[in-house]
Amino acid sequence: MTIKDRVDAIVNILDSKKAEEIEVFDLSDTDYIAKEVVIANSFGGKHTIALYEHLKNKLKPKGEQFLGAEESNDWVVVDLGDIIVHIMTPAYREHYSIEEFLSTLKPKDD
Repeated sequence: MTIKDRVDAIVNILDSKKAEEIEVFDLSDTDYIAKEVVIANSFGGKHTIALYEHLKNKLKPKGEQFLGAEESNDWVVVDLGDIIVHIMTPAYREHYSIEEFLSTLKPKDD
């Protein structure tokens, strides 16, 4: 599967389980640690963890490797190597403004 196919699968899974405000950032032309970042809102609490569990249950059988994850009821960050997924409550997303940070990344020098 291409990275686009993998990102599409992530977005579809999150959307099917009612994640909101899903955004994808293509960072392949920057020096960021990942090529793609997916950010999604949860309703909070158990929904945050449930979205993460659903990703694992759907993606691992397809061969996706989960290299690491940090979990709380307000924020889960998942490292898939070249893709990072953030599932956050709206309050955490607003507070940490990851989108703003990602938009400041400069293209890598050739």
